[in-house]
Amino acid sequence: MIQYAGRRDPRFVAVHRGGLLDVASHRLLASWAADCAEYVLPLFSVKYPEDDRPRGAIETARAWSRGEATVGEAREAAFAAHAAARSAADAAAREVARAAGHAVATAHMADHELGAAAYAIKAVRLASPASEAMTAGERECRWQREHLPEAIRELVLSDEERRNKKLWSVFTC
Repeated sequence: MIQYAGRRDPRFVAVHRGGLLDVASHRLLASWAADCAEYVLPLFSVKYPEDDRPRGAIETARAWSRGEATVGEAREAAFAAHAAARSAADAAAREVARAAGHAVATAHMADHELGAAAYAIKAVRLASPASEAMTAGERECRWQREHLPEAIRELVLSDEERRNKKLWSVFTC
């Protein structure tokens, strides 16, 4: 049996790589990350209606979570979504594309799940008037938690607590 000896949290490393994460939980993480990105996707689509790279990344994340896409396809979709982020002039749209990129990257590295959620919260904050940005971010954070599957709830919430400071303290809701 392989024993994981890396620096990542072993709870987010697949069992076949020596970690603790089973396939079902890994797929749920990717699906939830896709939910987080898709919920804010209109903030990108309204600004860049011809650019389907973030939507494609979300669709690939969902396909991977159903066992219908490979990790290689997911990585390509992540690269494309991040390229869309780099080309977006609108700050909120840029963060949406990053959320989509992290959602699909969850197939490759499960701990990208929080990147999808964090960038979605950042997108909502940036799309809101400055006086309402924090409240809007908190509302988005609560929406994410309400849609968190019970089977991965404790795992994700403990990850939010552990990495909140690293991820701009967006998980204070």
